[in-house]
Amino acid sequence: MGSEEKSLDFFDGLLFPKIFQTFKLAIRPSKVVIVFLAVAVICLAGYVMDLSKTVVTATNGDTELQIYLSDSARVQQFTTANRETQKGKGVFSTLWQFGAEKFHGVLISLSDLNIPGIKANVNEYIKAIAWALKYHTAYCIIFGLIKLSIIALAGGAVCRIAALEFARDEKPGITEALRFGRKNFFNFFVAPLFPAVLTILVGLFIVLLGVICNLWWFGELITGICLPFALIGGALIAVVLIGTTAGFGLMFPAVAYDGSDFFDAMGRAWHYVFKKPWWMVFYTSIAAVYGAVCYMFVRFFVFLTLLVAHKSLQIGVWTESTSNQTDKLRAIWPEPSFMDLAGSPVVTQTNWSESTAAFVVNLYLLVVIGLVVSFIISFYFSANTIIYAILRKKVDGTGLEDVYSSADEAETELTVDESVSEESESGSENETKTQ
Repeated sequence: MGSEEKSLDFFDGLLFPKIFQTFKLAIRPSKVVIVFLAVAVICLAGYVMDLSKTVVTATNGDTELQIYLSDSARVQQFTTANRETQKGKGVFSTLWQFGAEKFHGVLISLSDLNIPGIKANVNEYIKAIAWALKYHTAYCIIFGLIKLSIIALAGGAVCRIAALEFARDEKPGITEALRFGRKNFFNFFVAPLFPAVLTILVGLFIVLLGVICNLWWFGELITGICLPFALIGGALIAVVLIGTTAGFGLMFPAVAYDGSDFFDAMGRAWHYVFKKPWWMVFYTSIAAVYGAVCYMFVRFFVFLTLLVAHKSLQIGVWTESTSNQTDKLRAIWPEPSFMDLAGSPVVTQTNWSESTAAFVVNLYLLVVIGLVVSFIISFYFSANTIIYAILRKKVDGTGLEDVYSSADEAETELTVDESVSEESESGSENETKTQ
């Protein structure tokens, strides 16, 4: 009897199968719609800012980014030699295209269990971010704040829906979720930003100690004496970087699940990461592999949908394009492939009717591809919400079904009002007795 109870306790303690509910949560139309709108606004902001076309591009198509990745020492020479050319690209479009390539590379490597391939793709993308920050700093700061603002609202809403659905099987509407995101916008916005500010402040303090070292005669002595403060600052920065990198995805769920403020959300994320680091790695790895499989399934479904529609339309088209040696359908819609859902254009010259039709078709395809991207982001927030709930149960012993609601806040306020009322009534009675 005792062994059966231990066996049941063991299986009850296996919480990682809960992660496999992520697909069901992520595919919900409400989450996908919210993320799709957020992605559309971010892309619109990026393309508007890209009107400046600050990325220097050579006549052969090489960009600053490609030169930086091959040999970072040649970037200055490249930009000087090609700055006067008429060609140029935007930072957002450059990073978007490069990031999409690296993302596909990571997924393919993950499906092949090619760890070096995953590492290489991630490292190249990190280098691309470093390039943008180094050579287009102002652009990155402005666009980063815009992007964080949109993600704070949309990501908070998605995490809230995921928390309620996972904990209580409730399905709040888009308006209710966005209202929650707007109400807690400040906490969602500041939670991931505060660690960066803290790192910068501590880093500036260490830099100041280095500046003091330049003082004549006694500068190096002061720096040597204050070296322990520099070491403490370095250790603090290391803790912040590790905690933020590993626990970044837990900050939004902390606000959505527990109604935490930004400081408590950051503290909870760090606490769970450092308290259960191997469980965090384990759950994240399962979510990443499962997410890759789900993404491949969704992408294959979309590809099959587009291919069937294209082939079916192809059967009924037999006339050729008026300006190209190809049929009219291929002139406005190239055949899609699994790796290129929009298809590679084969037409270089078209009349106004075909150009307009191709433009409309491309808009539809962008919507379809945007929905696929929205699913990936929805999966990310949903998976992290489940991981947060599991880690919270392991560390704090809090039940998975325990989620903050506005009713709890109202009940707390009511309790406070009742206690204040009772105290005032008690005071009145004592005053009466005294009189």
